[in-house]
This record gives sequence, structure tokens and C-alpha cells, in this order.
Amino acid sequence: MGEKKLAIIATKGSLDWAYPPFILASTAAALGYETEIFFTFYGLQLLRKKLTLEVTPLGNPGMPMPMGMDKWFPVLGTTLPGMQAMMTSMMKAKMAKKGVASIEELRDLCQEAEVRLVACQMTVDLFDMNTSEFIDGVEYGGAATFFEFAGDSDICLYI
Repeated sequence: MGEKKLAIIATKGSLDWAYPPFILASTAAALGYETEIFFTFYGLQLLRKKLTLEVTPLGNPGMPMPMGMDKWFPVLGTTLPGMQAMMTSMMKAKMAKKGVASIEELRDLCQEAEVRLVACQMTVDLFDMNTSEFIDGVEYGGAATFFEFAGDSDICLYI
């Protein structure tokens, strides 16, 4: 039996959704898995050189809120101007305090571990994205490129 393979589809472009694909991919690579992340739609934001990722509590009822806000603060209040920026800075501060690696660090770790990072060419074209804004080492391909790898993978995750 050959090397185990992990295929991940990354579709989200927010701070909280950026962690799972990079954590899982770097861990799998460290365990000897051949690993590929296919970035499509909003997941392409994770490939930008300059990351401006934010987190929003809106539509995320499982997000633990500071000061028990999830128990008393109305959901509608999370739409107030400045709430997303406030929640993002609070999340970043908490992660730094707990020693959680940054997205940039995890992404670099993935590249060092030879995780294949594939940007969906159709989505790049659809949103008229400038690929010069992406980090070096990104490959480009469509769904067929993903299926070529995922079809032989042991684990396939949609994030």
C-alpha cells in the first residue's frame, strides 16, 4: 500500500474558517500523508500575500462570546458597525494569548511540508482575481485537477 493521501476543499475566507484546512493539512503532512488543499470561491482569500481575514459572530451561533454575550446580547446587535472588527481583534488577542499560530505561520508550515496548494482557476477567473496577490508556490487547476488527487485519497474533507 502506498502513501496515505488527504484531500481538502477550502471554501471559506474568514479568520475562523482559515484555521481548519491549514491545521489539518500540516498535521497530515507531519504524519506522512501526501496532502492537497483545493481553494475555491471565498477560500481563495487564504492564498493572498496580505491577509485581511475577519471573524463574524453573525450566523455563527456556536461561537463562544466574551462576557457571556451569547446569553444576553441580541443577535441583531452583532450587525452594528464595528462589531466585526471588535470580534476579530478579540479573537486575535485570545489566540495570541493562548499561543495559537497565525494563519501565515500555518500556511508557511504547510508549504514547508510540501502540502500542495491549488487555486480553483474557474473561481479566479469568475472573480477577476489578480494572481500576483497570491503567495508563491500556488498551483492552478479546475475541478478535474482536484478529482485527480481526491479520487485516490484516503480522506477527503470539505471545509
